Amino acid sequence: MKKLSILLVVSLMCGIVFAQQALWGVQPLVSPEIHDNNTVTFRLKAPKAVKVQLTGDFIPTQKMDTPYGKYDAPGTVDLVEGKEGIWEYTTPEPLKSELYSYSFLVDGLKINDPSNVYMIRDVVSVTNVFIIGGGRADLYKVNKVPHGTVSRVWYNAPTLGMKRRMTVYTPAGYETSGKRYPVFYLLHGMGGDEEAWIALGRTAQIMDNLIAQGKAKPMIVVMTNGNASQEAAPGESSLGFVSPTMQLPKTMDGSFEMSFSDVVKFADKNYRTIKSKSGRAIAGLSMGGFHSMHVSKLFPDMFDYVGLFSAAIVPNKDVKSPVYEDLEGKLKIQFSKKPALYWIAIGKADFLYKANEDYRKLLDEKGYKYTYYETDEGHIWKNWRIYLSEFTPLLFR
Repeated sequence: MKKLSILLVVSLMCGIVFAQQALWGVQPLVSPEIHDNNTVTFRLKAPKAVKVQLTGDFIPTQKMDTPYGKYDAPGTVDLVEGKEGIWEYTTPEPLKSELYSYSFLVDGLKINDPSNVYMIRDVVSVTNVFIIGGGRADLYKVNKVPHGTVSRVWYNAPTLGMKRRMTVYTPAGYETSGKRYPVFYLLHGMGGDEEAWIALGRTAQIMDNLIAQGKAKPMIVVMTNGNASQEAAPGESSLGFVSPTMQLPKTMDGSFEMSFSDVVKFADKNYRTIKSKSGRAIAGLSMGGFHSMHVSKLFPDMFDYVGLFSAAIVPNKDVKSPVYEDLEGKLKIQFSKKPALYWIAIGKADFLYKANEDYRKLLDEKGYKYTYYETDEGHIWKNWRIYLSEFTPLLFR
């Protein structure tokens, strides 16, 4: 019995030592290492690897064909093996201020950086992230300013026949101010969910910083799930740990647009909102821009501010819904009510550029007033964070 007790103690001590080895003399690799000049070094220990590469959104792009069009995807660069099987790569030029994502490729197998615990999921991809400050990306950081609250809230969507989840940002001081606030409905793209804008878009950080700087009005931001067949993000619904996918039913078929009044009714009932057109804005990226365009013309008295970020414009030819019928007639009604801001933004290399160009020509022909904002690059989160930080200060003025 005494021997058994000793064995148990020894086993327990070994487990503790193993668990705490990172604290006791084992020097971890530093990766990514951001240098004073904003060049960045990446390191990976892989002594048996034949080839190690790095892929990320700061590496020159390569063209890729997808079912949704041709777009620029991150390229790859080779790491060089050094002592003890440690592979290394340093960017040849300083990186501009931005939030960046990256992964390693070890003999063709994509892996995350074991030295970097900070990761974000984008549909089915999980990548490491880091921030280069000193510019626009300072908005994406948690700074020493008053902070709002981010809540995951379930609401009833009778139009869709289910309970659904949304993410809601309330500004600093909301809980105690007693004031009413305007509401900004912010929608994600295809394959995303109610987590996308908070995680990838850095919405809470951007809002906290812009409000603290006096550049944006304090507002509530509602980020609901734009996939009409889903209760909530993968892993957060009654379906359990299902694999994320872009191939969901009821996608861009009119169902989400028809149900959007459920979202607004819930927000107006459960938050201190300004319940008027002048107190509401709607915007979204890609599929969310498509939804914003069609929701705002379906309910022309609901939103005074509309933002289309790299928006899809026209539904698929096989989609039949009253939501998408008589586009010009609905736009005529919407613009006759003189929205305070109709804002369109897209990157020059975006595969939806031509569709947006054609849509702007239609608006120009009809004499409908809008604001246009163009950036470089394509259909990427870098642009959508820029659009959010440019669009939000224009709201509720």
